[in-house]
Amino acid sequence: MKHQNPQGQTLALIPAFHIDAGGRRTASLQVISRDRAWWLEYPEAQVSRRPFRIQVGESSFDSREIVLRVRQEGLSLHGALRYGPFTVPGSDIMGPFRFLPGMQCSHGIVSMAHSLEGTLELNGECLDFTGGTGYIETDRGRSFPSAYLWTQCVWGGGSLMLAVAEVPLPVGRFTSCICSIFFGGQEYRLATYRGVRIEEWSPNGAVIRQGTLRLEVRLLHEQRQALRAPVEGRMERTIHESLCAEVCYRFWRGKELLFQHTDPNASFEYYPDPRAAE
Repeated sequence: MKHQNPQGQTLALIPAFHIDAGGRRTASLQVISRDRAWWLEYPEAQVSRRPFRIQVGESSFDSREIVLRVRQEGLSLHGALRYGPFTVPGSDIMGPFRFLPGMQCSHGIVSMAHSLEGTLELNGECLDFTGGTGYIETDRGRSFPSAYLWTQCVWGGGSLMLAVAEVPLPVGRFTSCICSIFFGGQEYRLATYRGVRIEEWSPNGAVIRQGTLRLEVRLLHEQRQALRAPVEGRMERTIHESLCAEVCYRFWRGKELLFQHTDPNASFEYYPDPRAAE
């Protein structure tokens, strides 16, 4: 759950529910600001996917609002934010891949963009998100991919999410891509299951092409924070994500440049293929 206001203040929240291989159930909340990240662990969470609602400790999250009551050493976070109507993709972003057996992780988009109203107080600092924009996505599975790239950005004229990842198979693996772009009142879907070609992906960005559509992503500057990610249901993997990176996006339809947008509040994450170090 990413929240940003017109002044560039940004805060992301990751409430999560975990079941490890032994059946032990726990919950967590990760809080990420531009320059810090916090991890909180709870005995268990109350989760309802339909309707979307999560209760973690004294904090609650649903499709209409979030209410935060968080206090631990080094972190005080209180307040409430109300959400406007969600901008929902036309279909499941995973497409037919959601039925692929052995998938480590299934990605989902809850809202590509929605309005925000309300304030939060983070360690004594008031963050006013009224007039801002939110974004919500979800992951479900036992582990993150071994190698992946992910970026997300929402601005006044559009919203996009791109993910490239190594997907394991019973024998071997393949590189897959999912991407949703909302611009000019319509959604553009680029994905492996729609014939996308991944021309490049690296720590510096990515280039993908599908028919006449071409998206170029270039990372200009990042400020990474350490986050936790799952390994067989246990939050024991450390990844590094830039909540607020400067990224340039260019999107073409044929020879027509539909948009070029550089944003200092884009999010970017890259985890290299461990085989590359061998």
